[in-house]
Amino acid sequence: MVSFLLATFAGLIAIPVCVFCIEILAAVTLPQLELLSASKNGIRQRIAVLVPAHNESAGLLDTLGDIKAQLQSGDRMLVVADNCTDDTAAIARAAGAEVIERNDPTKIGKGYALDWGLQHLSADPPEIVIIIDADCTLANGALNRLATACAETGHPMQALNLQTAPSDSPIDFRVAEFAFRVKNWVRPLGLRALNLPCQLMGTGMAFPWEVIRSVDLASGLAVEDLKLGFDVARAGHAPLFCPSAAVNSQFPTSIKGAESQRKRWEQGHISMIARIVPRLAYESLSQGNFRLLALTLDVAVPPLTLLGMLVSLMLAVSALGVLFGLSSSALVVSAASFLGYLIAVTLCWLKFGRDVLPLRSILSVASYVFDKLPFYRQTLFGGRSSQWIRTDRKKTEKNAD
Repeated sequence: MVSFLLATFAGLIAIPVCVFCIEILAAVTLPQLELLSASKNGIRQRIAVLVPAHNESAGLLDTLGDIKAQLQSGDRMLVVADNCTDDTAAIARAAGAEVIERNDPTKIGKGYALDWGLQHLSADPPEIVIIIDADCTLANGALNRLATACAETGHPMQALNLQTAPSDSPIDFRVAEFAFRVKNWVRPLGLRALNLPCQLMGTGMAFPWEVIRSVDLASGLAVEDLKLGFDVARAGHAPLFCPSAAVNSQFPTSIKGAESQRKRWEQGHISMIARIVPRLAYESLSQGNFRLLALTLDVAVPPLTLLGMLVSLMLAVSALGVLFGLSSSALVVSAASFLGYLIAVTLCWLKFGRDVLPLRSILSVASYVFDKLPFYRQTLFGGRSSQWIRTDRKKTEKNAD
C-alpha cells in the first residue's frame, strides 16, 4: 500500500512536470506560428484602453503617456479610479484621460473596477477593449499589434508581459525575474508554437467587445486574470499569445513589497490548482474542449521554485523508500521527473536567462530556495488575501520597437 501511494504521488507530480517540459521544448525547438500583422482593409478597429487604478498617482502619468501616444482617432482611454484615497483621478484627467470613480469599500478588487469600466463603455462600445495596468510601460506599437491581432483572429490576445528587477538587486529578485520570464514568456511561446492558447496575465490583454461583455468580471479574486482566461475559453474564445506586443513593469522596490506581491500571486495560483483544475479537466475532456484542457494543464503547473521543491522532495522520499525495501516504481518516475525538470530549466536559462542569472550567481540559487521554505509554508497554510493592494515600484524604460 505504501509503495502504491508513493507511486501515485510521484505520478501526480509527473503530470505538471511533463506539461512544463513540453512547453519549454516547444519554445526552444519549434518554429513560432505567425499571427496576422495587418488588417485586411488597412484600417484598425476602434479601441478603448481600460486602465484600472487604485492609488496609482505616483506613476500613472508615464503609463497614460505611453497609451496616449499610440491612440488613433476615435479611440478612448478610460481610467477607473477605484477606491482611491489619493489624487489618481485628478492626475488622470489632467493627462487627458476619460475618468470615472468608484467608491465601494465592500467590494474591493481589480475585477470590480474592470466591470465598472465596461459598464461605462457600454453606452458607446468600442470594437476592441485593451486592459492595461496603471504601472506599466508599453513598447512602441503594442496597442496596434494587439488590436489588429484581436480583430483578425476573433480571440482575446495576451501581450508579452515581463517584470524587471531593480538594478543591483539581491539574488532573490533575479531568481524571481527569471521565473517570471519562464512563466510569462517561455511557456506561452511554447504554447503558441503548438497552436495552443495561453493564460491571461492581468495586463496587456485585448478582447473583442462581444467576448469581454459575455463574462462576469465583478469579483475580488487575487487571480482574476486566470479566472477570466478560463471563462472566455469555456465560451470558445481561448486567449492567444502575441509576443510582438510588450507591456512591462518593474518588481516592487522593497523586499517586503516583493514578498507581498509574490505571496498574493502564488496563493491565488495554488488555490486555483486545488479548487478548479480537477473540475475543469473533467469538463474539458467530457466536452472535447481541448483548448480548455490545454489551459487547465498549463495552470496545473505550480510556480517554478515550488515545482522544483516538490520534484526534489519526491525523489528523496522515493529513494528512502527503496532503501527500506519498497517498490522502485516511485523512484523511477521521480527520477525521470527530476531529470526532465532539470533539463527544461537549463534550456530556459541558456536561451532566456543568462543575462538575468549569470553563471557566477547560480550557486546562490540554492540558498534562495532554502530561504523560501518558510514562505511556501505561510503561502500554503497562512491566511489568504484578495484585497487589491498597490505595489511600490519604479517605472521601467520603454522598450524599443
